[in-house]
Amino acid sequence: MIRLVWLGLSFCALLSANGDVAAGINWPSFRGPGATGVAEGFRTPVTWNVPENQGVAWKTPIPGLGHSSPTIWNDRVCVTTAIGGNEDTAFRKLTEADKAKDAPKVKTTLDGSYPAAAVIPITDPNALEWHVICLDKRSGKVAWRQTAHVGVPAIGRHEKSTQANATLATDGTHLVAFFGSEGLFCYRLADGRLLWKKSFGLLDAGYWEVPSWQWGFASSPVIHDGRLILLADVQKDSFLTSFDITTGKEIWRTARRDVPTFGTPTVVQHGTHTQIAVNGWRETAGYDFATGAQLWSLNNPKGGDLPVPTPITDGGLIFFTSGHVATRPIIAVRASARGALTLEGEPGTNPHIAWNIVRDGSYVPTPVLYRGLLYNGRDVGALEVYEAATGKRLYQQRLGPGGRYTSSPVAGDGKVYFTSEDGDVFVVKAGPEFELLAQNDMGEASMATPAISEGRLYFRTRSHLVAIR
Repeated sequence: MIRLVWLGLSFCALLSANGDVAAGINWPSFRGPGATGVAEGFRTPVTWNVPENQGVAWKTPIPGLGHSSPTIWNDRVCVTTAIGGNEDTAFRKLTEADKAKDAPKVKTTLDGSYPAAAVIPITDPNALEWHVICLDKRSGKVAWRQTAHVGVPAIGRHEKSTQANATLATDGTHLVAFFGSEGLFCYRLADGRLLWKKSFGLLDAGYWEVPSWQWGFASSPVIHDGRLILLADVQKDSFLTSFDITTGKEIWRTARRDVPTFGTPTVVQHGTHTQIAVNGWRETAGYDFATGAQLWSLNNPKGGDLPVPTPITDGGLIFFTSGHVATRPIIAVRASARGALTLEGEPGTNPHIAWNIVRDGSYVPTPVLYRGLLYNGRDVGALEVYEAATGKRLYQQRLGPGGRYTSSPVAGDGKVYFTSEDGDVFVVKAGPEFELLAQNDMGEASMATPAISEGRLYFRTRSHLVAIR
């Protein structure tokens, strides 16, 4: 009887699929279906402990360094990695000497001064191997592995970054890896056969004000309706582009006037129209999916000048957030917006802006919108929860006694999961009041956003891919 009930739930999950993305099963790109960070239809775990092997389905070593999140389709879970680099510098902590008053500092126009050790790029002087690895989702055994590129990295990286940051994207047939300056690669998901590849030359990502601070390329590819969408906001000649996923032929390319950003674009469907939403500083904007024409733009000079979070959408609204400066806005733009938008004037006076607030936005993690509530987990460990439709803040809470957060939260089965850089996973009950259900130990540093499939959580840690029952 139990098995019949489970089969019935699985069948219902398949029936509720949006297009070709089976609900609760496939996690096809960064933050899953539609960049929502949500997977429903299956029970998800509450407690586990990886060092003690409690609740662990499998744990597979992944060599090298990579922050790409797991991508899942049916029985495949795939990641990327860069092997052979200066791995001892990964996740380097600033020492007290680095933070001392007389330690070397660098000043920036918008956000004060930093310890010099925090912003000097890490260089990998030797040749690296960029790998794409697909594993069996049930067992954790490697199904296939391909070497996409071999060479000395074209640019440096941030101390917390890697040369394989971007998450893979798949439509169930194609699997796309984007390594920035090292190229774009399209494989057949079933067996790893290379179908086509492209090079864009140097894609220099770093801090716009000090170009020598190279921090590593991070924007992930997105596949929708037979097209591949790529964003390259870099030091020079930024662009958004669309390709035919089957042939690799470029369909359109739209120039952007923004400085380097590190987020992933989001496909937004509103009524009969489809657009691509892009977070930015000089050019937060929406673009027509078919032609690449810009539909609307928001010059947000008071927003973060290093936008990282991916746009998220629901209920006819598109949510943007950014940090790095004191204002740290959260902005809810109507998907019907057109033309040049502004945040000037009294809140509620701009018909294209549903609501916006300052000083609560996230610098690195993307919020998750779940069951009508916006969960904004910031990189400093603070959690703010809002009514998504109105912007009303319901509560504010700190997750744990300290720690930093790069991973974005994900949600399912009435729970929201927050992963710290130290590998602590906080499980919060979804709802208008804070309730911590559990704190779990991954046993390793964790910078990548987890994936959810059929009730299992898949975590990319410092050197492993881990499946939690």
